[in-house]
Amino acid sequence: MKIKKKHIVSAALVLALGTAVYVNWQFGGASAKTTSKQLGEASYVSAGVSSATADSVQTSALSGSQESFFAAERVKRQSTQDKVLDEAGKAFDLDNAGEDEKSEAQNSVEQMLKRFTVQDSIESIVKAKGFKECLCIISDEGVTVIVPGEQLNDTSALVIDDAVTSHYKVDYDKISIVGA
Repeated sequence: MKIKKKHIVSAALVLALGTAVYVNWQFGGASAKTTSKQLGEASYVSAGVSSATADSVQTSALSGSQESFFAAERVKRQSTQDKVLDEAGKAFDLDNAGEDEKSEAQNSVEQMLKRFTVQDSIESIVKAKGFKECLCIISDEGVTVIVPGEQLNDTSALVIDDAVTSHYKVDYDKISIVGA
C-alpha cells in the first residue's frame, strides 16, 4: 500500500512541476523581448555620457604628441627595466657573492619579472577594452595607469580600476589614472 501512495505522490509532483514549467513558458515567452546584444556582453551606465558619445570618444585617434609621449615613456621604462635586470644579473656572476646574496638577487629578479608581466597584462586588458594606448607603472606606492585624456571619463575609470584589481592586489585608493 505504501508503494502505491509513493507513486501517486511522485506522479502528482511531476504533473505539478510540468504544469508550472508550461505556465512559465507560456507567460514568460510571450513577453520576452529579443535584443541584438551578445550573451554576456557588459554595459556600463554613466549619468552624464550617452553610449553614442562614449563610443565616439573610444574610437578617436591619438594625436602626434600623444603618440610620441607614449613611445618615449615606453623606451624610458624599458631602459630602466633592462638596467635593473643587468644589475641583478651581475650579482649572480660575482664569484665572491655568498649564497644569501645570490638568493636575495634571485628573489629580487623574480619579483621584478612578475611586476613587469603584470604591467603588460594590465596594458593589454585596458587596450582590449577600447583604449587606443595605455601605459601602466607599478611602484611601491601603487599603480599608475596613463591613457589618452580624451578617452578618460567615469566609465573608463571603472574599466581601468577593474583591469588593475583583477591582475594586481592593490587597494582602489592606490590606483592613479592619468590622462595624457
